Amino acid sequence: MDLALNETQQMILETARRFAEQELTPIAHKIDKSGEFPTAQVRKLADLGFLGIAVDERWGGAGLDTVSYAIAMEEISAGCASTGVIMSVNNSLVCDPIAKFGTDAQKARWLTPLAQGKLLGCFALSEPGSGSDAAGMRTTALRDGDHYVVNGTKNWITNGKEADVCILIAHSDPAERHKGISAFIVDTKLAGFGVGKVEDKLGIKGSSTTSLVFEDVRVPVDCRLGQDGDGFKVAMSTLDGGRIGIASQALGIARAAFQEALAYSRERVAFGKPIGDFGAIQEMLADMATEIDAARLLIWRAAVAKDDKQKFGKLSAMAKLYASEMSARVCTKALQIHGGYGYVKDYAAERHLRDARITEIYEGTSEIQRLVIARETLQEIAALG
Repeated sequence: MDLALNETQQMILETARRFAEQELTPIAHKIDKSGEFPTAQVRKLADLGFLGIAVDERWGGAGLDTVSYAIAMEEISAGCASTGVIMSVNNSLVCDPIAKFGTDAQKARWLTPLAQGKLLGCFALSEPGSGSDAAGMRTTALRDGDHYVVNGTKNWITNGKEADVCILIAHSDPAERHKGISAFIVDTKLAGFGVGKVEDKLGIKGSSTTSLVFEDVRVPVDCRLGQDGDGFKVAMSTLDGGRIGIASQALGIARAAFQEALAYSRERVAFGKPIGDFGAIQEMLADMATEIDAARLLIWRAAVAKDDKQKFGKLSAMAKLYASEMSARVCTKALQIHGGYGYVKDYAAERHLRDARITEIYEGTSEIQRLVIARETLQEIAALG
């Protein structure tokens, strides 16, 4: 694997970093405090092509590779984790499944405006009573002529309040469990669709997290994504790719925390010298730097495998597991280096720690990632005889 970025990837890194430093870092504290959705910044992301990075240019996207997406996600998330997850959902959980499973008509109607940022999407899988157990969902989409009638409630939906389009996973044949699940592209303006509770969260406060309520929502058959019964496959494939985005978000949060801790260690003087001169602080910084680089390598490996059309589910699970838990460790050490100042909101250290925590939960908890890794590892061993 060539670890050197090509010309396009380097351009993406520089563009995303410049945008984050100029447009996001200065307002990240304000967004966290107010919980306000960063509308203007999301529009500028669209202008940069960052809301449909890997979407083919034919359908309005930037036509870039997954490595470029991971690079951009790291940089944007280092500036503002809330903006990062908004970008991740639109790319990984909305554009990607439509690009992979959608018809040309669906791509023309939905994918192009999503990739261009004219529409914003969300992904609805989890429910109040089912998260990791996707087959245990209770939302139904029952066929009625040339429509499916949807009833149920979805939970923990990022972008739920602002989304124009929802990728919905629901039971079209509840008796068949995972074999009876289908996927749909739902216009959020349809009658019977509603946004429920907007959650008050620990972190990533600038991105809305809501419940979605479906009451006899009539979804046209031509808005089904894939074939009837393909929903579980669509969902699992989508999450495999989405984990690369969330791993990159976790990496960006950790890197921002590390850079701030490093700068603080040079400025803060104790016992007549910068605290960065003390061995205890140097050991923490060394561990942080090493873990950040290790996470980036895992993420890029998964991204390359996805681009090369290789099997990448295990690799993305490894990247997401390690990067998310690494981010929590690094952010904890960054706060510790700041001492008492790290515990107050005047400094970003406490925000990074709060933002990092969710990356161990959404798009598959750490426990689910370990199950995926173990299952595929055992299957590989069994295949060897």
